[in-house]
Amino acid sequence: MKPSSIDFPRAVAALPRNMPRLAALAPLTLAMALAQSAQAQTDPDENRQPAVLSPVVVTGNPLGSDTLSMPSTILDGRDLELRRSATLGETLNGLPGVASTTYGPMVGRPIIRGMDGDRIRLLQNGVGTLDASSLSYDHAVPQDPLSTERIEILRGPAALMYGGNAIGGVVNTLDNRIPREPIEGVQGGIQGNYGGAGNDRDGAVQLEAGNGNFALHADAFGRKTSELRIPGYARSSQQRASDGPGVEQPRYRLPNSDGSDSGGALGMSWTGEHGYAGLSYSGFDADYGSVAEDSVRIRMHQERFGAAGEIRDLAGPFKSIKGNFAYTDYEHKEVDDGEVGTIFKNRGYEARIEARHADIGPLQGALGVQFGSTQFSALGSEALVPTTTTDTAALFALEEWPVDERFKLSAGARFEYTRLSPSPGGNERFSGSDKASFTASSFSLGSIYKLTGIWTLAANASYTERAPTFYELYANGPHEATGQYLVGAANLKKERAYSGDLALRFKDGPHRGSVGVFYSHFTNYLAEFNTGRFRDDDGDLVSADTDDALPEAQYRAVPADFFGFEAEGRFRIFERGGHLVDLNLSGDYTNARNSDTGEPLPRIPPLRLTAGLGYTLGPWGAGVSATRAFAQHRKPDDDTPTSAYYSLDANATYRFKTNGVQWLAYVRGNNLTNQTIRYATSVLRDIAPEGGRSIMVGMRGRF
Repeated sequence: MKPSSIDFPRAVAALPRNMPRLAALAPLTLAMALAQSAQAQTDPDENRQPAVLSPVVVTGNPLGSDTLSMPSTILDGRDLELRRSATLGETLNGLPGVASTTYGPMVGRPIIRGMDGDRIRLLQNGVGTLDASSLSYDHAVPQDPLSTERIEILRGPAALMYGGNAIGGVVNTLDNRIPREPIEGVQGGIQGNYGGAGNDRDGAVQLEAGNGNFALHADAFGRKTSELRIPGYARSSQQRASDGPGVEQPRYRLPNSDGSDSGGALGMSWTGEHGYAGLSYSGFDADYGSVAEDSVRIRMHQERFGAAGEIRDLAGPFKSIKGNFAYTDYEHKEVDDGEVGTIFKNRGYEARIEARHADIGPLQGALGVQFGSTQFSALGSEALVPTTTTDTAALFALEEWPVDERFKLSAGARFEYTRLSPSPGGNERFSGSDKASFTASSFSLGSIYKLTGIWTLAANASYTERAPTFYELYANGPHEATGQYLVGAANLKKERAYSGDLALRFKDGPHRGSVGVFYSHFTNYLAEFNTGRFRDDDGDLVSADTDDALPEAQYRAVPADFFGFEAEGRFRIFERGGHLVDLNLSGDYTNARNSDTGEPLPRIPPLRLTAGLGYTLGPWGAGVSATRAFAQHRKPDDDTPTSAYYSLDANATYRFKTNGVQWLAYVRGNNLTNQTIRYATSVLRDIAPEGGRSIMVGMRGRF
């Protein structure tokens, strides 16, 4: 079934109702405009060189500013190669303010400043991934980091540009499946890795070709892992004591933790001096085990169609116009002992159009519209929610005022409409589910002040609203992944948050870093809370000692506070005769609590501190780092604590060139002291630790 068309409310009635069809025509329109511009202003025989990617953050930055007031991180090149893991969450885990959910080695979603799920917006080339990973911790993100060239992370509220479900931050993965710059001739890359705690065997290949105007892209990747090696028992000492005698206790291997994924993409674009327009198609397949249930496998399939384009250097009221569109068809099946139990589907589209307007005096700014429609269904024995269509439409604007060479101000606003339309589908549990609609507003202020040529002060303040999701409103069913019976609340109101952060940054040659603090107050933070009651699979209230009784958890709103700090720095401590040694330091801390009762919120990462050394000599490189994660005893009464741990990691690299191919060979070791590591952010920390000591070797080539 296709998502329904959007019926926009009066607040955004000015938006044309046929925008989805216009979005489909946008690439053609852009291509025609660019072709006319090229005929008038370019020489088709001119020999062009591929553009080099700038270090400027693209995400949430329509004005192309070289610095953002919002805390951000870019991960690409060698740094990305040495961090790539099987999941997006584990690849980013350990960056300032970023942790991972983890549900075994094949499942991990990023957590930013203690917030996860629908508060962290996952984007692919600036458009939502449209999967099911925010619904449940056992649902993987349908992306393999092997297919990604660059990852950008915005920490803190980014709802202005991407909606209320970016209230905690944004993670945007970027690839070149729709080439944005001219390509001359043939170029590409190849990569392979072997090793790790899961005995990974993975590889990827990419090929691009063009004549300076027309460009083609193709890529393919694959990964296969065995069961994860762990230092000792899979279950914690508390869990083993709770299990009692006679229960088999897995040791040294995490049962049912193996998996595989594969995929690829084809893309093409027309590129010119004044912009580009293109299309892409990609597919992703995965098969992995649920580490909570030895007999359950998850089989995932996603297809994605994308279109993007941009016109630059326009005369008139707008300098440039950029558009992005993606349609996604996602499905995953939970298979128990060979029998398909529940089928999750999410189909829909999302589109964005951004236009940078001509300067108005000192003001530089951009306007935008975003709209989309998705239909989510969960069919089978674990039908948590009714089939629900979610329609959204939004308007946003961002303005910057460079007051002088040292001081810059920014301000923005976003207005967003969300409509949810549930369909019980004959399931009595959802018979009372009614339509709901919300109009949310977000506002932000930011500033950057250059104290000196080295030191910069950045500050942000924002007010954000987030509409409840379909599962927070309509959930009513057993959730085996978390061992709960989830119940939604149809009367939930919008989530509201007041946030601010302040950061001091420095950059002096090879020395750079930042230290910042953040605070967010939610007047009504939406979360799951145990009610103390128990239900069976049919939803009937039962006693705790009933077979298959599940504790009931209900979504409700509470006031909440999130606060903490983030710091990172790189210092050149030795430089002589080509020998370079850098000292790398980082740390982060998040405290989250119910404002009324003072009770800690669940699954918050503890204080983490990291120190490391990096060495380079010509083509050679090496690094070593030690991370101390402290114990997490701040938890709800019905939750379990996690112990402190150390993690010692190291790597070595060598760059060389053969037959026109630039190669990077590397070896990396993780958890070299073989510590038992259990993340406080994992719902399975008492039954599924992280991997033990491991070594991985790999090689990447670019031509």
